[in-house]
Amino acid sequence: MEFKGRAADLDVLARQLSLVSEGAGGTRGRAVIVTGRRRVGKSRLVQEFCDRSRVPYVVFQATRGRNAVAERADFAATLAQSTLPGAELVAGLRTADWNQALRSLAVAVPDDAPSIAVIDEVPWLVEQDGEFEGALQTVWDRHLSAKPVLLLLVGSDMSVMEALQSYGRPFFGRAAKMTVRPLHLADVQALTGLDAADAVDALLITGGFPEIVQSWRPGTRRTDFLREAVASPLSPLLAAGELSLLGEFPAASHARAVLEAVGSGERTFAAIAAHAGGAGALPSGILSPLLNTLQARRILAADLPLSAKADTRNKRYRVADPYLRFWLAFLQRGIPLIERGRGDVALERIERSWATWRGRAVEPVIRESLLRLLPDERWPRTEAVGGWWNRQSNPEVDLIGADREPVAGAVHFIGSIKWLESQPFGRREYDAMARDMLAVPGTEAGTPLVAVSRSGVEDGLPLAAHWGPEDLVRAWR
Repeated sequence: MEFKGRAADLDVLARQLSLVSEGAGGTRGRAVIVTGRRRVGKSRLVQEFCDRSRVPYVVFQATRGRNAVAERADFAATLAQSTLPGAELVAGLRTADWNQALRSLAVAVPDDAPSIAVIDEVPWLVEQDGEFEGALQTVWDRHLSAKPVLLLLVGSDMSVMEALQSYGRPFFGRAAKMTVRPLHLADVQALTGLDAADAVDALLITGGFPEIVQSWRPGTRRTDFLREAVASPLSPLLAAGELSLLGEFPAASHARAVLEAVGSGERTFAAIAAHAGGAGALPSGILSPLLNTLQARRILAADLPLSAKADTRNKRYRVADPYLRFWLAFLQRGIPLIERGRGDVALERIERSWATWRGRAVEPVIRESLLRLLPDERWPRTEAVGGWWNRQSNPEVDLIGADREPVAGAVHFIGSIKWLESQPFGRREYDAMARDMLAVPGTEAGTPLVAVSRSGVEDGLPLAAHWGPEDLVRAWR
């Protein structure tokens, strides 16, 4: 399948290889830790980069749960079969430990020309052999860093990958970090061939996961795509949720229950505890560490009200990526129906709740897009975009533009989002926003009002600015 998108990610890797070729930096070699969610396309990206690089390379893929001796033997065999100039020198080599195995890599890479070495699924190697990290540091310092090699360490367990470069660990300070994220809005639009508004819908459904986006036939409208997807229990849209993430959490686990609680729409600590606890609320001593772990893995995100007054008590949780949010809200409980051949019922459920669900799900996408458009000439110091709410969520303000977060020094604007198919942002929404404005700490009567609308805005409204779907896509180009 033709590789599309990821231009920015490919450019980042190409610049790293250029630095190796030019001999820039403190060492000739460079190491980059490449991390990101499972099934986000890290391995495919790295392989594409290697294929385009026109330099010799080796890509080694670790296997989870494998015997360490067998893993090292496979590493040596992969090295011997690679395009590295010294591959023949290490053919048939037996390695007693990872120190020897990685030293054979140093032998295989050239001294006088750039090359690439990829070790994929590093967390599984760390899990197999406690000496791997120390061996990596030793061989890098003594051998690899002196050669013009770009070493890419790839892994999906973000907590393990971040720990690799934390203080006190062997490889600390030796690698740059690159996070591969799902395809962004502009890439989703390019791959699906949809207009800007429909591309936003596609992003909310697919989350930008490449295998799902690529299953979206160009030009297909949302309802038609969903109808095709729910017709088969093997469609990528259904399978990726379990495969990419939820397989890590058994159905009966507390972590799974917490995810399902947030995915069903619970946002506060108390509501999540009540929903996830079953017969009784989940104790704080269990829920707090789970929430912290899920945030560390980038599965959940936590938002605080943004204003000129600190407020740490009204934290709200959400599923971090749109696809998983969609999967938990609609597809998880629809799978039994789809397996019985009743995808039509599952689709009906989605359509019945789509507008309400989308209205909430699109908010983080809009805020992140505005952060890419700002600062601008109108608001040259706006570097934070969030929302605001009080304990009762009355009022609740969709957009707050400020100079910083979590506590703003100055609130630059407040705004409202209306994301409906055919109803523009109108006088009623404007009046409600103007009424709620003064409840936000840091605002005053003259604070500018803005709007984001799928279907435009009515004429004559005294808005300081407004943005639509095309603006959101433009933010990612």
